[in-house]
Amino acid sequence: MTTGLAEHFVPTTAIPGENEHRRNLIAFQHAKVVQLSNSRRRHIYLHKYVNHLLRHHILPGSRVLDVGCGDGSLLGSLASSRGVGIDLSAELVEQASQTYPGLCFKACAIEDFAPEPGETFDYIVFSGVLQQLYDVHSVLQKVRGFCHPRTRLIICTYSRVWQPAIRLAEGIKFKCPVPDESWIPPGELDNLLDQSDFELIRRQPAMLMPAGIPVVSRLMNRWIAPLPLIRQACLLNITIARPVNIAAKPGSSLSIIVPLRNEAGNVGPLLKRIAKIADRQEVIFIEGHSTDNTWEVINRAIADYQGDLILSCHQQTGKGKRDAVRLGFSKADGEVVAILDGDISVPPEELPRFYELIRHGKCEFANGSRLVYPMEAQAMQFLNMIANKCFGYMFSYLLGQSVRDTLCGTKVLSRDNYERIAANRAYFGDFDPFGDFDLLFGAARQNLKIMDVPVHYKQRVYGKTNISRFSHGLLLLRMCGFAARKLCFV
Repeated sequence: MTTGLAEHFVPTTAIPGENEHRRNLIAFQHAKVVQLSNSRRRHIYLHKYVNHLLRHHILPGSRVLDVGCGDGSLLGSLASSRGVGIDLSAELVEQASQTYPGLCFKACAIEDFAPEPGETFDYIVFSGVLQQLYDVHSVLQKVRGFCHPRTRLIICTYSRVWQPAIRLAEGIKFKCPVPDESWIPPGELDNLLDQSDFELIRRQPAMLMPAGIPVVSRLMNRWIAPLPLIRQACLLNITIARPVNIAAKPGSSLSIIVPLRNEAGNVGPLLKRIAKIADRQEVIFIEGHSTDNTWEVINRAIADYQGDLILSCHQQTGKGKRDAVRLGFSKADGEVVAILDGDISVPPEELPRFYELIRHGKCEFANGSRLVYPMEAQAMQFLNMIANKCFGYMFSYLLGQSVRDTLCGTKVLSRDNYERIAANRAYFGDFDPFGDFDLLFGAARQNLKIMDVPVHYKQRVYGKTNISRFSHGLLLLRMCGFAARKLCFV
């Protein structure tokens, strides 16, 4: 697979001091193998919980590279299609190979690791080892060569807040010390990622109680640690990043899904306002049991159309916008797929911005936000706007990425990413009647880069809204609780 890294700088010679640092670490691990093993058994709850957190972010069937794999327990707990673990300790690698014979383990430094020719990984994991590297920047540059455009880098580090407690544990021999550790704060890690052409997606603080105390540890780590403000005191930071500036991007074909229900008066104006922005572009009308003549108007508009767009229309067999959106995706064959509500409250002229963001890799899920620019007077009622802002803050916290407007109907993503979301839909189940949250939650589960795209929100010129302010508001609250259990409090 082409990674587009031909001109990307990767050091070919060791930085002065790097080889000596590596030799010292290998000698330390060899001399302290018994102490390190005893320390790991003493802190078995900590290691198991870290593996539990990392498994939450690594989807089954993936190709995983675990840097600093230790005894191989993380790789062994995954349902990966290929798992490769590397570690400086030959003793630990031998133990891992015997325990998990179906996986590949190698005793080497990441600086010396060479995968199979042309091999890339879906996930590259650094769990507790980044601080032991002599030069983080050169390592991050090297692992870019193992990435494809959808690779996710997962880095687990200790928080500096806990440095005094960890040093105390080492001083009283409760924890085996590791020489020459770096304490890299989140801001500096983000800087290193940026310099190495990686982009932060989200950061998850985790774990208040590193010791295994029945009931108490579960209460503290699952339910209390993720809470706002309290999470700043957590022991761990899990950072998830993606490579940027890698060549493979969606091609120039676009499918626009337009759900319509009682929108007969909008069909003609909407069709006239959709610009041709892709080499191949289709518009898929999905009609949802209208009580007016929307279906007849759609068919007449398609029959009379003489432009460059490919038009089709389909009637729902189910009910609701979720069913309409899923039907539209099943009919779409563009490499990029957009959802555009038929009420024309978001101008179709703003779609090109979404499309270009996806095509150029600026994000992987472009989400419309109506809460940036001034709205027309009757576009959104005051209580609806306040509720939307509140839900935006709530979902931004739950998803770990900024999402100001969860209910804006304009959303764009690649068809490949939609298919991955759909393939893992069982994790959430059929909980969402709107279709917006099914996509947003699925994108967060896939660790896709979500980007808010400001749009201008206009007053309806035809028809009435299908949103019920209070009943749907209560439903949104229930979905917040559902998302919290599935994405945040794990």
